[in-house]
Amino acid sequence: MALFDLFGACSRPEPRVVRTAADPPVPPQDALQLLAEGNRRFVNGTPLGARTKDELRRQLVDEGQAPHTAVIGCADSRAPLETLFDAMPGDIFVLRNAGNTCTHSEGSMVGSLEFCTGKLGSRLILVLGHSKCGAVYGATKAYLSGARGKASALEGLLQGLGSVAQQAAEQLGPGAQEEDVAARAVRVNVFQTMAFLMRYSESIRESVRTGQVQIHGGIYHLETGCVEFLGQCPMQGQLLDSTMSIPPSMAHADAPSRGVHGVRTGADAAVSKAEALQLLKAGNRRFAAGALTSTTTSGSMRKALVSCGQAPHSAILGCADSRVPVDTVFDAMPGELFVLRNAGNTCTHSEGSMVGSLEFCTGKLGTRLILVLGHTQCGAIAGATQTFQANESKAPGCALEGLLQGLASVAKTASEELGPGAAPEQLITHAVKVNVFQSMNFLLKFSAPIRDMVRKGELDIQGGIYHLETGCVEFLGRSPQEAELLASSESLPPSMAVGAVRTAQNEPMQPKSALSLLKDGNDRFVAGAPVAKVHRSMREALATGQAPHTALVGCADSRVPLETVFDALPGDLFVLRNAGNTCTHAEGSILGSLEFCTGALKTRLIFVLGHTSCGAIKGATAAFLAKQQKASHALDALLQGLGSVAEAASKELGKKATEEEIAKRAVKLRTCSTPWTSCSNSASRSGRRCARGSLRSRAGSTTCRRVAWSSWGAAPGNPSW
Repeated sequence: MALFDLFGACSRPEPRVVRTAADPPVPPQDALQLLAEGNRRFVNGTPLGARTKDELRRQLVDEGQAPHTAVIGCADSRAPLETLFDAMPGDIFVLRNAGNTCTHSEGSMVGSLEFCTGKLGSRLILVLGHSKCGAVYGATKAYLSGARGKASALEGLLQGLGSVAQQAAEQLGPGAQEEDVAARAVRVNVFQTMAFLMRYSESIRESVRTGQVQIHGGIYHLETGCVEFLGQCPMQGQLLDSTMSIPPSMAHADAPSRGVHGVRTGADAAVSKAEALQLLKAGNRRFAAGALTSTTTSGSMRKALVSCGQAPHSAILGCADSRVPVDTVFDAMPGELFVLRNAGNTCTHSEGSMVGSLEFCTGKLGTRLILVLGHTQCGAIAGATQTFQANESKAPGCALEGLLQGLASVAKTASEELGPGAAPEQLITHAVKVNVFQSMNFLLKFSAPIRDMVRKGELDIQGGIYHLETGCVEFLGRSPQEAELLASSESLPPSMAVGAVRTAQNEPMQPKSALSLLKDGNDRFVAGAPVAKVHRSMREALATGQAPHTALVGCADSRVPLETVFDALPGDLFVLRNAGNTCTHAEGSILGSLEFCTGALKTRLIFVLGHTSCGAIKGATAAFLAKQQKASHALDALLQGLGSVAEAASKELGKKATEEEIAKRAVKLRTCSTPWTSCSNSASRSGRRCARGSLRSRAGSTTCRRVAWSSWGAAPGNPSW
């Protein structure tokens, strides 16, 4: 026995020098070289040995450690890290678990590496997977079989690694064998762990940015004993832009204050608009990272919410899509968010409800932030886009069709901004963003209280898009039109304003606002969604006097009921009608009536409306072409009076024009040729201003029930606005 010990002692090499804190740090590339050389010795069967003697062990104790590399490896007994790198005590700082992953030990791993690279001075981190890894192979099998239960911690671990198997399967494509997917997953898992370290550790990111630390990956092949070094993460540049400072499982330390009762109530101090926005951003980061801090409410919390009242820090107008649970997306507790939802996060068909609710939240509850939240793959926007592309102008057959028609303007705007040739998916994606801004603009345009708070800096309206694919909210900021919209004078949404009749108590309406009401009313008429209804109280109010917002000169044709065409209430329109919407044989009556309307009633807009297939214009065109001279009846005289219009149209179109083309053009010329200069009221001439205010004349014609507004604009010689 003594002889054996003697020969054994003679064959043992002298212990190598150990690394201690007295040694300088090893640069990353040099540390990588030390690992590669140690693995070659291991493979060749020529290790230098890791034996130590008392003197070296005391040196490690007295001087402390300074490992040249930190290694995250698998706990697999076939992959002993110090052995396969032929390392001495003090050389490498080793972290191991099943699957060399941060999935279920993220805080422990990241914190340990921050200690090693920060306090101990290590400048290389190596994430080392290995072939035939049981944890990764088990996760692959569970993923491919569709297993989703968590009956044990092991199953939870395998499900946590499921994303690795999913990525591997997607990279290999359909038909890949389970063995191939698992082998690829080992490699994917190495890069995922490397990415995790950079995404969730600010100190590690900063060290990598400055070149102080490098993170490399590798795979240990059980079959050969060789380590395959994979280099740095391909996504490193992108990952270094992360703002996360702590792993998801530790994020509770960064959780927001939930108020004196554990939930926000009226007993808590008000939250500024900037603070509220930061709370939303932080909450969404926690949600996207899978580190929710919101908990179930206790009995005392619920009592506090009742007794102290609510004081939400933000109001959210979001979509009703079941994939976008707003409170969850922002990791919010009861009392924090005032949430309004409908299909398409829109005010189109619920404007009064949405605006009124937000006025209550910002006015009575003291909320200082409104966020309009759209989301990718929005079904309502996709349906509205299809409705727009179908270009159908039929009355809605159900409420859903009405909603989609109301949202079609969003798709139209998106199409105009992208230009022709945009793919359907691209159009829908852009329409989601357009819709967010349209809802923001609606709030600013039609709510005086909200506008006033924004002007004073007491309220902020922001937009955002929730990305279903990532769980992240893209914050869009304020509306580019905010400054312009703050000049609005509207105090009620259209659907609510239309319910009130105009009487002599109302102030004169500016021409632009009056024209907008005409357009909105015609849109409702075309869509088959009129809202004008008269109640007894309205009729009684009208008896006190009138104040029409528009004087309307139209044709007597029974197919063009003017109040109906513009979905107008009694008191809205001062209507003058005759065959051909003309002043030819009724100029004294027409002009005198208009002078009364603009003078005594203070109406600021005159609108002249022709219509397609006008019998009077057709008759006048036929009489002109037939060169009819004698007028035996009043009708003949009327048609001859309109003949000048047909003549002008004929000259404008040329000799080859058909009778139908001449009549069609004459409708427009007739509408624009009302002799305004004969009017004695100076305010009505050419749209000039007078001491009483301003008046504008405007023309239009009905085409397929819809008024064509922009075909020619104001009367010749009048300024267009």
